[in-house]
Amino acid sequence: MKPPAFWTSAPAGPGAKIARLLLSPLGAIQTAATANRLKSAGRRVDAAVICVGNLTMGGSGKTPVVAHILDRLTAMDVTAHALSRGYGGRLKGPCQAVPERHTAADTGDEPLLLARHAPVWISRDRAAGAIRAIIDGAEAIVMDDGFQNPALHKDLSLVVIDGETGWGNGRVFPAGPLREPVTTGLSRADAVVVMVTGPEDTPDHDRLGLEDLQKPVLRAWLEPADPPPPGPLVAFAGIGRPEKFFDAIRRQGGDLVDTAGFADHHVYTARDLDRLADLAESHDATLVTTEKDAVRLPAGFREKVWVSVVQARFADAGALDALLQGGMDAAAGRGVKRQAR
Repeated sequence: MKPPAFWTSAPAGPGAKIARLLLSPLGAIQTAATANRLKSAGRRVDAAVICVGNLTMGGSGKTPVVAHILDRLTAMDVTAHALSRGYGGRLKGPCQAVPERHTAADTGDEPLLLARHAPVWISRDRAAGAIRAIIDGAEAIVMDDGFQNPALHKDLSLVVIDGETGWGNGRVFPAGPLREPVTTGLSRADAVVVMVTGPEDTPDHDRLGLEDLQKPVLRAWLEPADPPPPGPLVAFAGIGRPEKFFDAIRRQGGDLVDTAGFADHHVYTARDLDRLADLAESHDATLVTTEKDAVRLPAGFREKVWVSVVQARFADAGALDALLQGGMDAAAGRGVKRQAR
């Protein structure tokens, strides 16, 4: 879905105010249901469980952070696997996502990206997926999302937030973009990761309500592997906030002449692809998109598109490593043993 305009924190007209007012009772029901669900004690498994989640509906930069954490754990000599619900895919699992065998229609798009960094398990039942990962040798399980899912006991929980959009209008879905109230969610988090536009960007902690938070707040950004190609560009994206990708291409010096935004996890149809091809031809331009979108494209069309590859970078890499080590230590404290090296 595309987020409605009234989810933002920008001043809104009478229609948006009425929509928020009418939907607020449903937000209260959502809040109560989430709080009741989280009363359940999560299952403790024989691996460290590190959750990377958010408090809003999509678009925070969570998956690149998961990929970076998988790489950091590997560098720490920890056998790490990822665990995903496989949103948008048909497979319920538990099963491993294998790019050579599966498509985004099978597993969803994000697991195929994470599989480039570590084994990824798809499972609607998070506990069942964790057990399969452990049988396969996982010492740490990194959950891509699942912060509001109580199925597993978490040894470390990180909440990722977009430093620009923040918490939107501060209301719970469907009146706003929040999955739960900010204060409630932050009380369960061990640390917050604020995604900014680049290494020089400093987030407004006061606006985000993080000024007095007695927990680590880390700053991170997405760094492109390569600059965009020269010449006119037409960018398209079906992610939480397509405009964020378009702005990034412009900041990198891309000559963006037109854009096409789609809903998050959009399944591209033949009509969509024809429209994009016609748009590029009309501008004599190159099509550009995200890695997440690329895995949802047919192979033949993907060959015609320049894909922007990005990696998460942290301003204080040592602080992240310390948090990860803390998660491993917490698991050891409850009796989880590392494999003999």
